[in-house]
Amino acid sequence: MPCKEKLLNDIVVSPDERLQQECSLIDVANIGRETKKVAKRMLDDMYAADGCGLAGPQVGVMKQIVVIDVTLEQNKPYVLINPKVITADGPVRTTGEGCLSFPGITVDVERPSHVVVYAYDLKGNLMQYEATEDLMAVCLQHEIDHLHGITMLDHLTPANKIKALQEYQIALANGARPGEIGE
Repeated sequence: MPCKEKLLNDIVVSPDERLQQECSLIDVANIGRETKKVAKRMLDDMYAADGCGLAGPQVGVMKQIVVIDVTLEQNKPYVLINPKVITADGPVRTTGEGCLSFPGITVDVERPSHVVVYAYDLKGNLMQYEATEDLMAVCLQHEIDHLHGITMLDHLTPANKIKALQEYQIALANGARPGEIGE
């Protein structure tokens, strides 16, 4: 695995415009070595930053690919290709979210507590993922948002977004790097 510093440098941070762009679909009939290399690199980047999820645009890959591992042991990775939220319902929960592309801050985001997602795996198999009231539910929604140019800040009220951006500027000025979270 490349050194941690190199991996952290792979992560795109705001205000990079790629974080606001829609990603293109991956041809699941032709998932090859390149897509598998991208997935491995994304997992390496995510683990180096102590993250639990990472989306293509966060490493400059404008394709619909997400990696997630919500285990403390970092031993149960998921790779989701062309993920689509089928159901997002249940009680809305407010959770403090961080983001590797917004180092140094945490914001309170409201999201449905139950989510069902369809996605393809690296073998081209259509898979279903379901999560309720846990980090996986939040992470699935957060990372899939990235594929559509939506960041956690886009879920905030205008006043809270301004406050979060001010906190983010301070964090950057203080040298925040991906993997560092705010209070």
